[in-house]
Amino acid sequence: MFFSEAGARPRTWEASPSEHRKWVEVFKACDEDNKGYLSREDFKVAVVMLFGYKPSKIEADSIMSSVNPNTSGILLEEFLSIVRKKKEVQLHRNEIRHIFTAFDRHYRGYLTLEDFKKAFRQVAPKLSERTVLDVFRPAISPVWLQIPFVLGWLNPWSFGQCSVSAP
Repeated sequence: MFFSEAGARPRTWEASPSEHRKWVEVFKACDEDNKGYLSREDFKVAVVMLFGYKPSKIEADSIMSSVNPNTSGILLEEFLSIVRKKKEVQLHRNEIRHIFTAFDRHYRGYLTLEDFKKAFRQVAPKLSERTVLDVFRPAISPVWLQIPFVLGWLNPWSFGQCSVSAP
């Protein structure tokens, strides 16, 4: 999905001046006929140019339904806000992937309970085993008793309940 499904709260991030200029240039390049806004199709092309993938119909519907109904499309300021949020989420997901990979020492794509306990012993040695189990239990796949890499697996941390740093 376009924005964070897990309810995670990405850190606020500001674009560099050169990145901001790039976004404006992409907006202008995709604004066919210099209308001053991006249509649905223009927006899809802009996302391909900036992020390398074509947004799904659901993503495009979500974005288009959130724009000012008095306009015919996405104005520059709305576009810049959308892109900034997308970039924040992208950076947050990359951080989650990095943390997961640090704990997945055998490169299996999932964490077992033992992997999880070992990770917590390294980053939060004072947490009780009961607390670690309570965090592990809702995140596991019931079939395998493992945590597969999915973007929502760190949900408890996203609400400030735990603090974790990669080993």
